[in-house]
Parts: sequence; structure tokens; C-alpha cells
Amino acid sequence: MKNFSTWLLVCFMVMYWVFRIIVAIMAQLHQEFFIAPFDLTIEIILLFVVLLCLVLVVKRKMAGALIYLLAYGMYFGSDVVTKMTAIFEDASQVGINDYTTLIISLIGIILPIAVLLDLLADKNRKAHPKDKKTDWFYKNEQYDRKLDERADKNNYRTM
Repeated sequence: MKNFSTWLLVCFMVMYWVFRIIVAIMAQLHQEFFIAPFDLTIEIILLFVVLLCLVLVVKRKMAGALIYLLAYGMYFGSDVVTKMTAIFEDASQVGINDYTTLIISLIGIILPIAVLLDLLADKNRKAHPKDKKTDWFYKNEQYDRKLDERADKNNYRTM
């Protein structure tokens, strides 16, 4: 993880994961919190899946970002659709709690998309890396090595 954007996204992933842990704990303890999980069992399973995805994203594996997007997309996607249709149909019937859960769900959708785009952008850099320490020599035609007649006559054996 050499990119600053990757570090930021992983930090946001961890912060959102910790937030979802707090939401699950508060729901389990039956305490009032400004947001409640949609399904506590799926929420707990999703926390462990996201922990696995977090490790895979840090290791720069595309499977981690895809699983992360699929899991959060399925979990938060239905809530985003239902809340958006409720807002478009009759905004006067929608309360502040619905807007809060909509924003939290949108963050849950946008974050995996950003992680996936970051990994896709980094794949091109991995395929064509640039090393400033050596590219000035090897990528410059002025410093191309020319072989002379002595180059192929040295047959050294390694034991």
C-alpha cells in the first residue's frame, strides 16, 4: 500500500467497520442509538466478512474489494432503494431517522465502490511500474548498453 488514497480508504473502512460494531452492540444491549441494524444476525455475519475483506484489500487483492462491494451492496442496497422511493413519493412523511439511515446506507454503498475503483486504478500501475531510481538509466536511449565482441566470450561456471 504505497498510495495515500489507499491508506485513506482503508482508514475509512476501519472507521465504518467500528461504527457498525457499535451499532450491533447497542442493538444487542437494547440501548437507544440513532441508528439500528436492519437484521442483527446478518449484521454480525457481515462484520466478520468485512474483516476478511479488509485484510484482502490491504494485500491489494481484487477479490476483497469485490466481496466487500457485493456484501455491502446487498445489505444496504435495499434500504437505499426503499428510503429513496419513500422520499420521492412523499417527503413530508419521512422523518429525520429515515434520513439518517439513508445517509449511513449511502456511505455503506459509496465506500466499497471507492475501494474497488482504487484497486482498479492501481492495477494499471502494477502492470507498468515506474521506478525513478533506475528508469533514468534503462529507459533512456542515450545510456543503452552496447555489447562488444568480448561480452559473449566469458563463460563462467557457478558452483
